Amino acid sequence: MIHLSPEVFSLLMFGTLMLSIALGHNLAITLAGVATIFGLLDNGFNVPGLLDLFLNNCWGLFQNYVLVAVPLFIFMAHVLDRSKVSDELFEALYIVLGGLRGGLGLAVVIVSTVFAATTGIIGASVVAMGLLAAPALMRKGYQKDLASGIICASGTLGILIPPSIMLVVYGGLTGMKETSVGNLYAGAVFPGLVLSGLYLLYVGLRCGFRPSLGPPIPVAERTHTAGQKWKMTLKSLLPPFSLILAVMGTILGGVATPTEAAAMGCVGALLLAAVNRKLTWQVLRASSEATLRTTSMIMLLFIGGKVFSVVFLGAGGGDVVADMLLGLGNRYLALAVMMAIVFVLGMFIDWAAILLITVPIFTPIASNLDFNPLWFAMLLNVNLQTSFLTPPFGYALFYFKGVAPPEIGIGNIYRGIMPFVVLQVIGLILMILFPDIILWLPNKVFGAM
Repeated sequence: MIHLSPEVFSLLMFGTLMLSIALGHNLAITLAGVATIFGLLDNGFNVPGLLDLFLNNCWGLFQNYVLVAVPLFIFMAHVLDRSKVSDELFEALYIVLGGLRGGLGLAVVIVSTVFAATTGIIGASVVAMGLLAAPALMRKGYQKDLASGIICASGTLGILIPPSIMLVVYGGLTGMKETSVGNLYAGAVFPGLVLSGLYLLYVGLRCGFRPSLGPPIPVAERTHTAGQKWKMTLKSLLPPFSLILAVMGTILGGVATPTEAAAMGCVGALLLAAVNRKLTWQVLRASSEATLRTTSMIMLLFIGGKVFSVVFLGAGGGDVVADMLLGLGNRYLALAVMMAIVFVLGMFIDWAAILLITVPIFTPIASNLDFNPLWFAMLLNVNLQTSFLTPPFGYALFYFKGVAPPEIGIGNIYRGIMPFVVLQVIGLILMILFPDIILWLPNKVFGAM
């Protein structure tokens, strides 16, 4: 057995992980591989003992009933993406808001917010809006940077606004009553709307002062009457809101568990696809295959992250981090350090891996600092939304680049997302200063948190 102090062991283990990621190795395999190497170093190369440790912890992970909701919500998202529910809504808001300065940008944010409330898959949201809205924004003379930022930032709202896969994973990891999936969903509603509101305010003000960035559509194209606009908007909003009610309404009303609501959402998505005449064998097969791939990727990350955290915590790494943070002497300074760590990790690591690494370490520390568990959980999840936008590995940037018009370069995308990352940080600060943004709805629905 190699004797290393917990401080040195933790530093070497985490440093090896970051180096392996920087070298481009598969994240799930890297987490499991680093855990295996350092687990053997820690237990004196007792291979059977380490395998027993890994198997016992992974078996407990896969017995978590809440995680059944993950493939169900993923399937719902892929069916919705192929049913083109967002297309009609964007076309309606294109007409309703197109006459305003920045109106098309505002329409993208609103459609993305509604789409986020029906699907928790970032790739589907960003790609759908990239294909649908980016060409329209370019034709109407929108600045490339601004158009890129609007689509990438608003497309990431789906990771926070319920039914978010990330919140299901978080609730499954903690197993705490305060951070159950139902409480997390209730707590995420207003934070998601706050971020959406900040995006709308930014686009409206910036285009209002500089119309050249987001010009309105010409007067000659504004031929619809007020009655026609209302009819188009209501007709396009009714299907997604019906699905939102079926999923979120049953959870918040206590009628169904998140897993049962996810199954209802799948049925609702299939019905919407059928109504839109998109429910074909090809759609079902493609959605099922995409669900299998995405779920497999997430579960592999679960295994890698679980065994990594088991070895890290077993070797005393959690105590090292806790002593460091608790020794700062100010709980809000400790909170700032935890949020900074999550923000930096988001530049390099997938959100699921970050949750699997940080939640077992940070949750006990937050409890020792007397932070409300639900409030802290939502701060961490809001912070994680930045991981989809921050270079060099922001997934939303690459999703959008893959479908963006040729005239939009990666430089336009990087410059475009910077103001929205700042807005996300502002939103996070607002939630720290005003906890009721997170806690008000759960308190009303489920009682005191």
